[in-house]
Formats: sequence, C-alpha cells, structure tokens
Amino acid sequence: MAENSPRLAVRAVLVHEGRLLLVNAYPDGKSDLMCAPGGGVERGSALPDNLVREVFEETGLQIAVGVPCLVNEFHDPEGDFHQVDIYFRCTVTGSADVDPAWQDAERIVTDRRWVTPDEMRGLRVKPDSLAQVAFGNDPLSYDPLEPIVR
Repeated sequence: MAENSPRLAVRAVLVHEGRLLLVNAYPDGKSDLMCAPGGGVERGSALPDNLVREVFEETGLQIAVGVPCLVNEFHDPEGDFHQVDIYFRCTVTGSADVDPAWQDAERIVTDRRWVTPDEMRGLRVKPDSLAQVAFGNDPLSYDPLEPIVR
C-alpha cells in the first residue's frame, strides 16, 4: 500500500431490540465522540472476518455480518490521514450483554453502550448519518469526505 493511501476499516451497524451499539475509542477520556464498533482491515482477511474480529475485540460480542449499508470517508484536512469505512448490518449471535469489565487488548475503547435514537441525539456521534442508516430503511448510503473530529 502506498504511504499516503487511504486506510480501510469496517464497522458494525448493530441494532438489537431498538438500540444501536456505540463505542468510544479514545483512551484516557481524550474525547466523548462515539462511533460504531469496528476497525482497520488486515491484509489477506475478508472484510466480514475483520469485522467479527474487531467487534469481539472491542466489545466481547459475537456477531453475524450482513450486507453493507454505508460507505463513509473522512480525512484530516491539515494532514495525511484519509480513511474509508465500510459499514455492515450485523446481528448478535449470542448474548447482547456488554460486560462493563471487558477490556480490549489495546485498552483503546473506554465506553460501550446500546442507545436508542433519542439517546443518540444527546451524544456526539460520527458519522453524521449513522442514526439514519441504523434506524432508517435506506439500503445503502454514501457519506462524502468529511473532516475528522476528535
């Protein structure tokens, strides 16, 4: 991969009993920004396999990966960072209980929670279209390049 190529990541749109799973992936409380669980793609591993691994690492949950529902890209206008996230509709295959004591190996995720659409409105969430994608009926959406926020 070229040095300045965009980073590819996968994320789970995981709705269970009318609630969407969100995580905060900023260690030491550096930001209150919430997002869908997921992360970077490892070369040689299929996108769904990467997503199963990432969601388990961040939350301890087992999932089944469905169809893509959103492509979102963001970048740092002041730097070299550019990431393309592919979001997939997912379902929990075991218990949906998120253990509050769960720790991801890198200790990056500091908060995991199931939220309703009303609760989402009180949070800082990226991308901007996540609530519509999660709780709407659009088959596939695209978010054009947006600046990264922290």
